[in-house]
Amino acid sequence: MIAATELLPKMATYKLAKHGLFPIPRPLTLTCSITTACQSLCQSCNIGLVYQKNPTLARDDLTLEEIEKIFKSLGHVYFFNISGGEPFLRQDIHEIVRLACTYLTPKVIHTPTNALMPQLIEKRTRKILDVMKEEGFGDVPFTIKPSYDGIGHRHDELRGVKGNFEKLMDTLNRLFALRKDYPNLKVGLGTVISKMNLKDIPDVVAFASTLPLDTYINEVAEQRFEMFNTNNPITPTAEEYRRAVEHFKNYSEGRLKDSKDVSKAMFAFRLIYYELTIKTLAEKRQVIPCYGGISNVHLNAKGEVWPCCVLGYSKPLGNLREAGYDFDNVWHSEQAKDVRRHIHEKKCGCPLANQMYSNILLDPASMTKVAAKILFS
Repeated sequence: MIAATELLPKMATYKLAKHGLFPIPRPLTLTCSITTACQSLCQSCNIGLVYQKNPTLARDDLTLEEIEKIFKSLGHVYFFNISGGEPFLRQDIHEIVRLACTYLTPKVIHTPTNALMPQLIEKRTRKILDVMKEEGFGDVPFTIKPSYDGIGHRHDELRGVKGNFEKLMDTLNRLFALRKDYPNLKVGLGTVISKMNLKDIPDVVAFASTLPLDTYINEVAEQRFEMFNTNNPITPTAEEYRRAVEHFKNYSEGRLKDSKDVSKAMFAFRLIYYELTIKTLAEKRQVIPCYGGISNVHLNAKGEVWPCCVLGYSKPLGNLREAGYDFDNVWHSEQAKDVRRHIHEKKCGCPLANQMYSNILLDPASMTKVAAKILFS
């Protein structure tokens, strides 16, 4: 868990920077899409479809050498989220983690996966964990969160690949076994709540509750430029999401009562996130101030820097390849200032989980609710 002595001064600078009273500091969270390749054909995301129509897209993804230059230029972040495409398709994913340990020195590392390659995921996860131990990061939590949107053939339908659910279970069992040898490995699941699986959610959550998971979360399906799905009406209404998320709230409240320390805080944050997501969907605005492009940053596989994956290609801060791999050249550019102004003026508003958790940290009213959940549960 991040020490308060480290976090509190950082939070103060973010709040001041948002109002133009302090230079924009380095971000708290880096999400790094390490590849454009993906084998899934999800109903809620078209990344895999775009890639399969043009498999040469991944050829000019950032090289390991380019990533090293970028990480060295960026420096320390607290949370390092690996993303894709499918992250485990990069055979050098363990070396990317090594570079992260060297230059970013994160407190938490996280990656999702479509779980379509159980044996390879196990092999590459072991390599990652060995690298972290070699680099002195053996105590840093490394969380793998396979996607899980339905049970059996329903998951296969929603993810667009026959046999995906069977491979998901194989992947989970392999990761559960690895966890015995690597205490810093955390195994979770992530469910996307969309128009397509609303009726499935009660059974989906009930089944997940039978598994020895370290974490289980949901996100609401969104129309994102990153996913090439802005014309696809996949997002549930506020009322549809409210009914579906009740099952997740019950799960998180149960885990909150049984948890201690870091885990207790994690489940408390999650419960407040669910409340804010319902309100965001209902009011279609920023219900608490957004610090996208300040506390959080997203690096895509081509070197483009985004404030978040929702704005993605539509509102980039700049491109690090064009900026000589110097993060400051992009982070403090006029283009970046324009994008931050767009966000600060509340011209956008979404329930993106990755960003919302940082926004909660920086919102006193929301943090008061988190503290109450921790103290009185």
